Amino acid sequence: MLKKVHIKKNDQVVVISGPATGEHAIKGKQGKVLTVFPKTGKVIVEGVAFVTKHQKARRQGQTGGIFQKERAIDASNVMLVCPKCGKATRVSRKKVEVTREDGTKKLNTVRVCKRCGADID
Repeated sequence: MLKKVHIKKNDQVVVISGPATGEHAIKGKQGKVLTVFPKTGKVIVEGVAFVTKHQKARRQGQTGGIFQKERAIDASNVMLVCPKCGKATRVSRKKVEVTREDGTKKLNTVRVCKRCGADID
């Protein structure tokens, strides 16, 4: 079953929960969302949380070694940064009536910043 995720791909987010000090500190870091996994409720944020991957060379000419790779963190641990006011904010949803070219009307749901009231989508 899909979980309701308030974050979309390419959103700017800030991490609000996680280790704050030490080698694996992620709290307070900002980054762009690369991938969203609605089934598990997790997101991958660019340059925030890493995992070390040991990779063996499989072909001749391919190099093996130890690589850093971004890992998924829970979507509840990140907060959206409003593109207008630049602050971390919660997201509300608003229904907006859109008129199509053929004259018919349709209701669209738009994400809204709870601090400044600006449309995010």
